[in-house]
Amino acid sequence: MKWLETAKAYKKHDPAVRTIAEVLFLYPGYHAMGYYRIAHQLYKYHCFFLARLISQIGRFMTQIEIHPGAQIGRRFVIDHGNGVVIGETSIIGDDCLIHHGVTLGGKTRQKGKRHPTLGHRVHIGAAAQIIGDITIGDNAVVGAGSVVTHNVAPGDIVAGVPARTIRSRCSDSGKI
Repeated sequence: MKWLETAKAYKKHDPAVRTIAEVLFLYPGYHAMGYYRIAHQLYKYHCFFLARLISQIGRFMTQIEIHPGAQIGRRFVIDHGNGVVIGETSIIGDDCLIHHGVTLGGKTRQKGKRHPTLGHRVHIGAAAQIIGDITIGDNAVVGAGSVVTHNVAPGDIVAGVPARTIRSRCSDSGKI
């Protein structure tokens, strides 16, 4: 059950979580993913208006905007969440964690892939902006407030405006 494994991921990543029930009833990032999952199914069946309607209701309720066309993996955690924006062609791998104010945005109005791809186990700090059709590799970390416009290698830690690598490929085990 995706909903339960996602709730357990919140408990794993957030030391403030005391029970799974807290996540199920009180966490806006978790709720935003529920709206997204419904909207995404409708989007896949070309019910675009209804998908966007559900998406906008979710945005109103949670202050998190996830386009129904985005592709999001398992156990995705949005910590706090206020102000998160995830664009239509974004792809997010499994076990990723992002904080409030993060944008996965585009930098072109052309059709086609224009939003970022996050590998597995990527951690994005608060208010980071990941812009364009770029790839953030598996196990990478993006520091809070960073602006990333170029690919980030797997395992790298980047920070700053513009983002620069501050530690490269720290380990192959996925631990950072």
